[in-house]
Amino acid sequence: MGVKLLRISEGKGERDAGPVAPEKVLAGQPQQLTEHFFTNAKENFFCGIWSSDTGKWTLTYSEDEFCYIIDGEAVITDADGHSERVSTGDAFCIPAGFEGTWETLGSVKKFYAIYEE
Repeated sequence: MGVKLLRISEGKGERDAGPVAPEKVLAGQPQQLTEHFFTNAKENFFCGIWSSDTGKWTLTYSEDEFCYIIDGEAVITDADGHSERVSTGDAFCIPAGFEGTWETLGSVKKFYAIYEE
């Protein structure tokens, strides 16, 4: 039997909802929802759909992440204070070792693919 294609369709992933960890929150009371669709056999690559409402929190990445914003906008600021605004249709990568903040303006939804060595 061959390996089958896996479609990522909203509402069909394994769901995990809850607040951003309180010790990371800088503003608001952001709630997030992750719809997880795939983890490889080595458990070091996974992907799905993530969403959050308004808020700002700290980030520390040990993994590489590809993101595609489906809807909404956010501001990502690195440890040196450089900010990038991302919005609907934007694709970008956050490399392992990144430290900074994520601020969701309104609500945001993204596709994500994460690889961790």
